[in-house]
Amino acid sequence: MRADECASGYWCFMSAEKLKIGILYDTWADETAAEAAPEPKPVVRKGKKVRKQRREKEDREEVFEALDKLGHEPFYQLLDGTPQCLQSLAKCGAELIFNLTESFAGDDTKEMNVAAYLDLLEIPYTGAGPHAHVLAQDKAIAKKMFAFHGIRTPFFATAYRGRIDHAHNIEFPLIVKPSSEDGSIGINQDAVVTSIKELMERVQYIQEEFDTAALIEEYIEGREIYAGILGSYEYATALPLVELDFSRLPKGTPRIASYDAKFEKDTEAYKLTKSALAEDLDEETVTRLTETALAAYRAVKLRDYGRIDMRLSTKGDVYVIEANPNPWISSQQEFAMAAKASGRSYTQLIGEIVEMALRRQARNEAKVSST
Repeated sequence: MRADECASGYWCFMSAEKLKIGILYDTWADETAAEAAPEPKPVVRKGKKVRKQRREKEDREEVFEALDKLGHEPFYQLLDGTPQCLQSLAKCGAELIFNLTESFAGDDTKEMNVAAYLDLLEIPYTGAGPHAHVLAQDKAIAKKMFAFHGIRTPFFATAYRGRIDHAHNIEFPLIVKPSSEDGSIGINQDAVVTSIKELMERVQYIQEEFDTAALIEEYIEGREIYAGILGSYEYATALPLVELDFSRLPKGTPRIASYDAKFEKDTEAYKLTKSALAEDLDEETVTRLTETALAAYRAVKLRDYGRIDMRLSTKGDVYVIEANPNPWISSQQEFAMAAKASGRSYTQLIGEIVEMALRRQARNEAKVSST
């Protein structure tokens, strides 16, 4: 790789030779059929062709374009949950995998297995390793790791089929969510409870709907702050902070990152919330937020890039809610927004992530050759 300094002061990574990079993404069942379906033809009115509604690019398409600009040879590698897709991955000939998978066959808990499989194949890949996925995906385990490292996180309990696995002396209001789902799955306005009756109903809902333990967590009133982190271990650095702004929500509406608020474009929650660079934070608060995020990132062994979700309470205390390995890397999402605020273009961001994976592979090969 050749590194050229750009006008922004950051490094642009250009390969001295083309690398064959597979963009690995997952889909299954109806999604596969939907992808195979032809796009609708443009509507014609009064002899004029009406432009089709602009389609948002998938993150994999944006990554493809960035890798192409960097001088690589990208290609798509689909993981559709079948044994055949694993065989295809083993034979794809990629020199590096840009790992965009979030599950295997729709099962989020098997995301770690994809990384482990790439390790077995000895194909270098971007993002978190299997250990990080294990530690971060189970929210209860992650919170125990945070507590061990002295990182403040809301008190919590876990419950499954009548068994309490872990509990603090928690007080209402509480937020109840699946212990092992991501992407705000299982979180809606009913997730915040204020009574024993509501708590029991919500725990039952989580167990029946997701067949997983319910994480019962103290609800922290305050601001929702996201810290994007680039790098690995002691070389990790925090990007400018981003806030999910709830200020326009009606009074009495829980200020939470629900599934509706993040993904359902037709809902009031989505229309009235927005992500933007965090403002009105003094230097001392920014320092505490970024240092907390870096500590949490290292505690669950994230690498290359990740996002730490935090709450800044009304009293000014910082609480880590969860850690996200390989967060959504679309140019319109929080991570890329933070990278842009740091002076990086989207192409530079992708180049840095690739470079980190390649350096890690080089270090691993050097260790093997020295033994």
